Amino acid sequence: MNNKPTYVSRDGLDRLRSELDEMIAIKRPEIATRISEAKEHGDLSENAEYEEAKNEQAFVEGRIAELEHKIKSAVIIDEERSNDHVSIGATVEVDSDEGPITFTIVGSTEARPADGRISNESPVGRALLGKKVGEKIVVRVPAGDVVYTIRSIG
Repeated sequence: MNNKPTYVSRDGLDRLRSELDEMIAIKRPEIATRISEAKEHGDLSENAEYEEAKNEQAFVEGRIAELEHKIKSAVIIDEERSNDHVSIGATVEVDSDEGPITFTIVGSTEARPADGRISNESPVGRALLGKKVGEKIVVRVPAGDVVYTIRSIG
């Protein structure tokens, strides 16, 4: 896994920890029980239940490792940040050709573009970081260049 920080809100970190607890305390034992029961059915080479349980086990173990890494590398988004420039955690209102748009810059773990929560790693998020009110930015997207002017930072 990479060594870059995972930017996350306090609530987001709590959700990651809760999911990790569920994976370790509930999912892992459930799968171990399924594997054990499937083994009792005999020949493992033709046992679909065993194969399915082993595949799910691999997924769960991978997710546990991913969650542990995200929690270990978590950097809490500063909620007391300055509003003079765009930073992670900021809500930014911009003007575009389609009218005003509001984005909240979050870490990739909490990104929900349909809800206006964009990752700091996305093209728009990267372009906005560090900019100030009144600045214009050009974002290159597959459909062409998009121009935004920053109206406010909150």
